Amino acid sequence: MKIVVLSRGAANYSTRRLVEAAIARGHNAKVVNHANCYVDIERNKPAVLYNGKVIENVDIIIPRIGQSITSYGSAVVRQFEMMRVYTPVSSLALVRSRDKLRSMQLLARSGVGIPKTVFARQAKETDELIEKSGGAPVVIKLLEGTHGIGVVLAETRKAAKSVIEAFYGLGANILIQEFIEEAHGADIRVIVVGERVVGAMMRKGPEDEFRSNLHRGGESLPVELTKKEANIAIKAARTLGLPIAGVDLIRSKRGPLVLEVNSSPGLGGIEKQTGEDIAGEIIDYVVSKASGKRRKDRIGA
Repeated sequence: MKIVVLSRGAANYSTRRLVEAAIARGHNAKVVNHANCYVDIERNKPAVLYNGKVIENVDIIIPRIGQSITSYGSAVVRQFEMMRVYTPVSSLALVRSRDKLRSMQLLARSGVGIPKTVFARQAKETDELIEKSGGAPVVIKLLEGTHGIGVVLAETRKAAKSVIEAFYGLGANILIQEFIEEAHGADIRVIVVGERVVGAMMRKGPEDEFRSNLHRGGESLPVELTKKEANIAIKAARTLGLPIAGVDLIRSKRGPLVLEVNSSPGLGGIEKQTGEDIAGEIIDYVVSKASGKRRKDRIGA
């Protein structure tokens, strides 16, 4: 099959591993920088062009769309969808997963455990927001943040009010969440492919850092998931319409709580920690799904 990985970094570990895994399985795979694509919108003739040439005869795209280019990247993915090219991450699911507020709302509605979370636009409601999120300390998150950037732990009510008011003063959209002290600065990254967990690792921040992101200097550790944790990760990915996802959860006194569902999870840390061929699992899954789609298309024709 002809597989296109939409990525702005051909040398990026995750992108490179997906291409390697596809080629190792006998598929034709290449990287296309979606930022350099443009879409040709014409009745009954949708097309995507890259470096001035129409991209043709593609069976599968695997979106690796960065946060900063979500809007444009989702438009490119949507154009491929109009061309009936299979994608494991739909344009709708991509946009949904990048909206932290919407994601939390959908997860809560589906019964997935999340930290107490509040959202408002008025600085005058600061005291009530802090109270509703469980009181200080609280975690304050920019809706547009990624890799732990724009996430602040306010340890006192006074500090929380100052940070919230500062963000509001800048016109930023934020979430205020309860701080789960018993997690001890650690979370668990779970990779879901289809209806299976294919890898998991614990991420723990440095001693003076509550954020566990590997990008922020955190370390990865082996972890054994409970059945409940695995089921919640799968349910969270399914709720957001992401058959391939990285689900971040923490262990709390009231059970596992989901922090975030990532539509383009990095593969470097988790493949090195687990020794699993997660890129290969992704390729096997998308090829299987694309083959089924092709059969249905033939029958429908």
